[in-house]
Amino acid sequence: MRIDKWLWSVRVFKTRSLATASCKAGVVKIGERRAKPSNEINLGDIIYVTKEGVHRTFKVLGLLEKRVGAKLVADYMEDLTPKEEWERVRDNSKLGVRERGTGRPTKRDRREMDRFFG
Repeated sequence: MRIDKWLWSVRVFKTRSLATASCKAGVVKIGERRAKPSNEINLGDIIYVTKEGVHRTFKVLGLLEKRVGAKLVADYMEDLTPKEEWERVRDNSKLGVRERGTGRPTKRDRREMDRFFG
């Protein structure tokens, strides 16, 4: 089965075209090698995906032809993403939050935010 189709089927990406674009951008790896959208996957393959700053790891448990419901995804993949990765993202998500009542950002604040996020 194609890697882009599998990623879409198990709901890692919202659309198949997003899965294809991510493969082309080099964000998806099968084992240690970069995956092209047409690469075939097999049972037991380990897939690495970097999406929204999170380095996720999946193990292929089953192959399927159609997109499945969210409750059935666990039958086809195992999420091996370390807890430290999720904690790092959770800690970083608080960085861009401004305290209530501080008003609009000043020009200096905006420049600092642009440097940080850009």
